[in-house]
Amino acid sequence: MWAGLKISSSKTGKMWLKLFLLLLYFLILFILARFFETIVWYETGIFASQLLDPVTLSFHQLKTILECRGLGYSGLPEKRDVRELVERSGDLMEGELYSALKEEEALEAGSSTNFSGEMHFYELVEDTKDGIWLVQVIANDRSPLVSRVHWEKMVKKVTKFGIRAGTFNCSSDPRYCRKRGWMRSTLIMSVPQTSTSKGKVMLKEYSGRKIETEHIFKWITAHAASRIKTIYNSEHLRQEWNKSDQYKVKLYLFANLDQPPAFFSALSVKFTGRVEFIFVSVGNWDNTSYMEEIGITRTPSYILQTPEGIYKYGNNTGEYVSLRAMDSFLRTLQPEVNDLFVLSLVLVNLMAWMDLFITQGATIKRFVVLISTLGAYNSLLIISWLPVLGFLQLPYLDSFYEYSLKLLRYSNTTTLASWVRADWMFYSSHPALFLGTYLGHGLLIDYFEKKRRRNNNADEVNANNLEWLSSLWDWYTSYLFHPIASFHHFPNNSDWDEDQELFLERLAFPDLWLHPLIPSDYIKNLPTWQFQCHSHYAEEDLSESSLESDSDSETEQRNGVTCSSRPLNHTGCCTVKPSSECTGQICSCVDTESQGSPCGKEDGSYGSSCTMDSLEPNWSMWPENMLHCTECVVCLENFENGSLLMGLPCGHVFHQNCIVMWLVGGRHCCPVCRWASYKKKHSTHQSPLSSQTPS
Repeated sequence: MWAGLKISSSKTGKMWLKLFLLLLYFLILFILARFFETIVWYETGIFASQLLDPVTLSFHQLKTILECRGLGYSGLPEKRDVRELVERSGDLMEGELYSALKEEEALEAGSSTNFSGEMHFYELVEDTKDGIWLVQVIANDRSPLVSRVHWEKMVKKVTKFGIRAGTFNCSSDPRYCRKRGWMRSTLIMSVPQTSTSKGKVMLKEYSGRKIETEHIFKWITAHAASRIKTIYNSEHLRQEWNKSDQYKVKLYLFANLDQPPAFFSALSVKFTGRVEFIFVSVGNWDNTSYMEEIGITRTPSYILQTPEGIYKYGNNTGEYVSLRAMDSFLRTLQPEVNDLFVLSLVLVNLMAWMDLFITQGATIKRFVVLISTLGAYNSLLIISWLPVLGFLQLPYLDSFYEYSLKLLRYSNTTTLASWVRADWMFYSSHPALFLGTYLGHGLLIDYFEKKRRRNNNADEVNANNLEWLSSLWDWYTSYLFHPIASFHHFPNNSDWDEDQELFLERLAFPDLWLHPLIPSDYIKNLPTWQFQCHSHYAEEDLSESSLESDSDSETEQRNGVTCSSRPLNHTGCCTVKPSSECTGQICSCVDTESQGSPCGKEDGSYGSSCTMDSLEPNWSMWPENMLHCTECVVCLENFENGSLLMGLPCGHVFHQNCIVMWLVGGRHCCPVCRWASYKKKHSTHQSPLSSQTPS
């Protein structure tokens, strides 16, 4: 039991170690991001959060910014008009320009779904109700409305705003096309009709004459913006600002635009039911006094209204006027359960991958341990989330839920949170840098761990792949080919009472949590012997007797007691009476009244450990290839004189009763090194002073 508790505590400590190393890695990423910012500032003299003047930008850069914000510029041939549209849509930062240019270079052609029939179309477009779809319908024996080249450009353009695209060929389901009235090739757009989650979906058909990408995109943004509440006068703004409804968080856009940008409309669909998006068109306002009362002094402005107060978006690091930046900002303020689950899943798997570098020994062993850890950690995560989801459905936890969101809003509107969001966007845009730093961090952990264990367990560090794989195969075949124990014969005192984590590790393997039946006949063939002590005095007298072999007997006065030639018994103590079976060994006795028996008791009986200075274990009685030790790691008790010991093929030694109970309980491996107890191990040179310690 004590060994099981020790193993359990070591696994728990290992889990906390991996959590600490993961937090250390995040700290390194944070410091590295600040280092990159310092280098950029030293070379260019600007920060990513520094505002840019659109006048200094080229025509191509201005169009790239409008593309990322989702504003049409087809009717603006002059650079001055394009620049004014950029200024009216929001402030431009250096980081936003850099991200827009990098996204344009790395952007690939978006994927388009080919619908196979009515049910496929219904499941993806009409039944999901959580996104915007653009579908090109191709009628029977007709050419598509948008050519292949323009369609690929269209898909690439709308994919940036989370709009999914697909193609429905009426030849696959003519009946459904006749039912819908799709007698000619056309474009269909689906947009959630209401502002509630899982609301109705409306299908709009494109009726324009110009089949160009810009005109089609303008039609898409117009229909997407129709679901956003629009305010045209100050009185309407006053009513909306002071209204208390179901929405705790509202995002206002104060701008002189005909319609909100496409990224703003796309976010309103993604955060349906969590955040209300309101567009305040201030182009024709004569009275702006109420805007000044609520703190709006300039336009364009993105204002977040929460129960805690007003937050002006764009004042901190990484708060760009783009879909990706604002999406990460709103997810931290008003997350849903799925966001928290994905975050916990990523963190748990990153922590589990640390096992690849902490584990020492054979390479195959590292990956086997990694797979086992991934299975155990993910199983534990899923099992932990099930009661959480159940508790969130209880009406009594509404107040707890609200206080949790309030705490998130307080913490994620700080400067530190803006740095973390900016770092997340930077590293997610450079996955090679993220993976490279994680690998470098892991190699450093592997180096220090190998250096720490080299002196403690050289066999583990220098383990052979083939030898470890052979032992793994023996273990697996024992589970695969031996019959499985039934529930009726399942032991009452199982391993899980001692180690709760073992249950999850069992789930990662095919046998689940049933013990295999391994024949225990090999236990009677394991070496068994008695632990014996002997005295230093006996060795000294023995050497003297070999030099004086010509004399038959010798008498010596020591401490007032006369001792004559007496043979040693099997415990290394002098017998009371001379024995006829004397082999010539001479025993040196001491006064039992003053010092006691050399064995620790007056009568020289068993039951005492070799703790006196004059006594030491008799290693000559031990079998070969057995590690010299004086303690049993199963019961954590010292070996006593006369104790019955048993050794395993790996060389570790235990009390015979302790190790037999361990093996009979179904754990056919060494408690220290986990070597199979029924498999022979190649003999290696062992130091006689080496000791065994639990792993």
